[in-house]
Amino acid sequence: MAHLLIFGLGYTAKRIAARMEDAGWTVEATGRDGSLDFAEASAVAEAIGRASHVLSSVPPARDGAEPVLDTYGEQLAGKQLFYLSSTGVYGDTKGAWVDESAPTGTGRRTARAEADQRWLDMGARVFRLPGIYGPGRSAFERVASGKAHRIDLPGQVFSRVHVEDIASGVALAMLHDAPSGAYNLADDLPTSQNRLIEHACALMGVEPPPLQSLDEAGLSEMARGFYAENRRVANGKAKRVLGWQPRYPTYREGLAALL
Repeated sequence: MAHLLIFGLGYTAKRIAARMEDAGWTVEATGRDGSLDFAEASAVAEAIGRASHVLSSVPPARDGAEPVLDTYGEQLAGKQLFYLSSTGVYGDTKGAWVDESAPTGTGRRTARAEADQRWLDMGARVFRLPGIYGPGRSAFERVASGKAHRIDLPGQVFSRVHVEDIASGVALAMLHDAPSGAYNLADDLPTSQNRLIEHACALMGVEPPPLQSLDEAGLSEMARGFYAENRRVANGKAKRVLGWQPRYPTYREGLAALL
């Protein structure tokens, strides 16, 4: 029986774990809601020994360290490896489309790009993810909390993906022994953050927030960084190779389901 070990049982990894358990797999995990303590080296080593497949959702540290590979990398040899990365590795393309052949490491997320490459060098299936949304984490919550913004940046677009579509893509790769390499899991319709917020407000029956400049919005440095890059993420490889079809191909279907 297939046995999956997950490093970092967070928001997205929980959905992947549920799918694999439904498929009859045994799942163990580290993290706040997992059964294992990442720092308990002997227990984790035993879990690695039991695992046929290993998934990491742990991001690199601020100093660039890759916690999982730096601590347990040598023990992962021979395992089927999977890693949740970010489309931030592509940097700014001024709104152009990017696929998995595009260069990485040119943007602000250099540590993520380095970790991404290290997992690829280990023979992993690396899933590059854009903005993730789903139950409890969507434009609805931002609007309701007063944290939604509309920023006056004409031509600015982003890609996004529903958390359940990530889970389905990763599950397909695990169940069908997908080739190693990078896969973009993004929906079919990159769009501006403004349009997303406006659509959410329309569904909620409320007025959208005012259009502001970056300076007027008073965003944090991290939030401002979100607007510093502009790209459209192509998902054709995941569709061709994995047979993946997003259940929520645009933000419209995704928000309607959440509502």
